[in-house]
Amino acid sequence: MSAMSQCFIQSATLRGVEALPVTVEVSVSAGLPGVSIVGLPDAAVQEARERVKAAIRASGFEMPNEKIVVNLAPSDLRKTGAGFDLPVAVGILVATGQLVREIVENRLFVGELSLDGTVHPVTGILAFGICAHRSGCELVCSKRSDRVPIAELRQIALSRLIDLATGEMEEVCARRIASDAEALDFRDVAGHEVAKRALQIAAAGSHGILMMGPPGSGKTLLASRLPSILPPLGEKEALEAAVVHSVAGEKDVEEILGGRRPFRKPHHSASLPGLVGGGSQPIRPGEISLAHYGVLFLDELSEFRTSVLQGIRQPLESGEVCITRADGNVTFPADFMLVAASNPCPCGYSGDREHPCTCTIPQIRKYQARIGGPLMDRIDLHIDVARLPPSSVLETGKGESSAHLREGVMKAREYRSWRCAQMLIDEGARESPKDLVASCLMDEDAEAYLTTMAETHAMSGRAIIRSLSVARTIADMVESKRVRQAHIAEALAFRLREGVGTE
Repeated sequence: MSAMSQCFIQSATLRGVEALPVTVEVSVSAGLPGVSIVGLPDAAVQEARERVKAAIRASGFEMPNEKIVVNLAPSDLRKTGAGFDLPVAVGILVATGQLVREIVENRLFVGELSLDGTVHPVTGILAFGICAHRSGCELVCSKRSDRVPIAELRQIALSRLIDLATGEMEEVCARRIASDAEALDFRDVAGHEVAKRALQIAAAGSHGILMMGPPGSGKTLLASRLPSILPPLGEKEALEAAVVHSVAGEKDVEEILGGRRPFRKPHHSASLPGLVGGGSQPIRPGEISLAHYGVLFLDELSEFRTSVLQGIRQPLESGEVCITRADGNVTFPADFMLVAASNPCPCGYSGDREHPCTCTIPQIRKYQARIGGPLMDRIDLHIDVARLPPSSVLETGKGESSAHLREGVMKAREYRSWRCAQMLIDEGARESPKDLVASCLMDEDAEAYLTTMAETHAMSGRAIIRSLSVARTIADMVESKRVRQAHIAEALAFRLREGVGTE
């Protein structure tokens, strides 16, 4: 070996839900024996020194008794995670001539090593696969890693470090697995036809919905069946949503890649970083990002801390959340459908026809104020869910089925796609208020009715636009090019709630 031997290997590090390219530069030279890692490594990367030494020896290779310097470039980017174990070990072996240099050409390495040389999977493998594809490289990772569904990407799987020398590497083919998970059916919910209609509209237009009613009225039962009427994810949407779950280390990546929309239901004790995202390095996506292209169900909405709830206001508008740290900003996708449920008061029975409420008016107002006016203004549909009589409860299994409700959802979405194509509008883009008003094609009667109702109920500008958006969805469900007065009236009926109504 020459006085100094070097090797350059491609790897990557996670920042948010994106994997950024990193060049692992390994230099082996004469000097005091030891391994130094520079280039803003975190504690997990620094600990790679001991894992790499043990793994190299356990795999039958020779650990050089020389000075080894590992530089992670670019040096101003913080490197996190144990995924640098594999590229560092391979770099040392190539630099010392124990592996041929051709083995690292046009390949991106990522993987954690155990002390016996086993290659373990790391979180975020889908993001690493996308990074490798963009860089024109093959992805070399653990055999137990998830499959990256990119046809043009060659994914090489290893079980142990020694496989690089023996050639016992396996090429993994990208595949799309159909989700066979059975969704709960609305047929199990007897009655509640108004609530079902509201949920159908919400699913058709990805609108937020708040269900308020006494305990045991069926709010959670209804919300849990919403995924059964949502259309499956498209390939692009599925990959984007699955990347977030892969980075977070969730176990449902393959189900999402199969088309199943995420359904997240955090407990009301959730913290702000847990709901919105954050924490220490690496910054982790929160529940609103894990619900990307799916549903975020907040049960017992009034029990969430007010400061936590207000954190989702901006993402509801923009479809993303930006986490600011001293070393820069990290943006997570958060295009989710909000479904919330709450009791109307502390005892839960305000407005109930059968059970008397024990709360005072100030207690009720204080309890409902915990949700906050600005957040309520951003929820498109507000409905009351009353308790069903015992006779209706016993008729479970005879309600309107999810298949029937889903037909209306698909019909509305297909008509919206056609309408956007006719108007040369990007269907996936968030519609501006100007474009929304233009797409409604309201006649004078419909516009006058909306104006009168908005003045009567002192509706904010946001409330007017969101109500018009719901009306546009209702019109799409009947394939009407124009939004008529009846569509606006139904949209407003689902927003201007006055108390627990009848079903």
